[in-house]
Amino acid sequence: MTPETIELRPGFAISRIAKGNWQIADDHSGHVPPLDEIVADLFAFAESGITTFVCGDIYVGVEARIGEFLRRYRARYGAQAARRIKVLTTYAPFFLDEERLRRHSLADCEHIIDRSLQRLGLERLDLVQMHWWNYEIPGCVEMALMLKELQAKGKIDLIGATNFDTAHMRKMFAAGVDIASHTVQYSVLDRRPEHGMVELCAANDCHLLGYGALGGGLISEKWLGIADPGGPHLENVSLDKYYRIVQDFGGWPLFQELLRALAAIAARHGVKIGNVAARYVLDRKHVACAIVGARDRAHLAANLQTFSFDLDARDNAEIAAILARSKGPTGDCYELDRNENRDALEEVKTTYLDVENGTLVRKNRPKVTVAEPYGHYLTQK
Repeated sequence: MTPETIELRPGFAISRIAKGNWQIADDHSGHVPPLDEIVADLFAFAESGITTFVCGDIYVGVEARIGEFLRRYRARYGAQAARRIKVLTTYAPFFLDEERLRRHSLADCEHIIDRSLQRLGLERLDLVQMHWWNYEIPGCVEMALMLKELQAKGKIDLIGATNFDTAHMRKMFAAGVDIASHTVQYSVLDRRPEHGMVELCAANDCHLLGYGALGGGLISEKWLGIADPGGPHLENVSLDKYYRIVQDFGGWPLFQELLRALAAIAARHGVKIGNVAARYVLDRKHVACAIVGARDRAHLAANLQTFSFDLDARDNAEIAAILARSKGPTGDCYELDRNENRDALEEVKTTYLDVENGTLVRKNRPKVTVAEPYGHYLTQK
């Protein structure tokens, strides 16, 4: 099954499913496969037609791992083939360090962009998704203009954004920054982009890229019929993140009703729950791509089935009936996450819950340590 593609700008095409790479960060779950395995998995995605990879300068170790993949891919297939690979990296200046964020400068910005270029082994970054994580500290428009200046210097091809609300996106558009894409949480659980962001981005030729389409893995057969874990203390920070979204959505019982509805639709089309959830996002207005996080290639063949079917009127009506009873998430894009400072809550726990043979089980692991201090701040519990 060949993935669909779309152009963000003339000559800049991405696959409509992108591989999210938070899952291969040191600070995601405490388990990082050997580099050769990671590179082999990235090859498998690229060779399948999923040629778009999403990462961030704060994902511990990920840019360097993708850089090694690009080096080997270029050696195997040549520079022209390698140019079809698009890496969307995130620029999040001085993440969770308010004092340094207040002093953010062009020199700081260029230093981090140069570091991403070095890690990825590129002469020009394909697309930089800017993120300003604290609105109480002014500077997001200035950051956008700094990236525009570095774009003019040839260090960046396209500028994107991630996790902004409509008011701040409007300011950056008004400042004359050509923002090609905005990466936001968008899923069958989270429709906050429909509270104004879709219209704003459509009016400014800015495509939406939706992450969280599979709820970090919660939107799957694995979690169908499973008892409520009772809190965000699961196997990795993605699952914890989307457990909180499930609570915003309306709680675990309603989530289970949604999973049952998605499973029925999936059965009619001969696909998986995740395919239905991803197709739902791809069918939303002005969405260019669904970002599907993946630790490895285990679900690659299944992910490709997203392009094997279309949701029909009955399917959409059954989904809408569940969504009509949801309570949220409310507000603008990433508003709840910012207000509750959920980024700071992310942690790789030493004791956690997982599902084995259809049952929740408690597991333990050693304390996770991060060698290089440029990722999430970890709290061990």
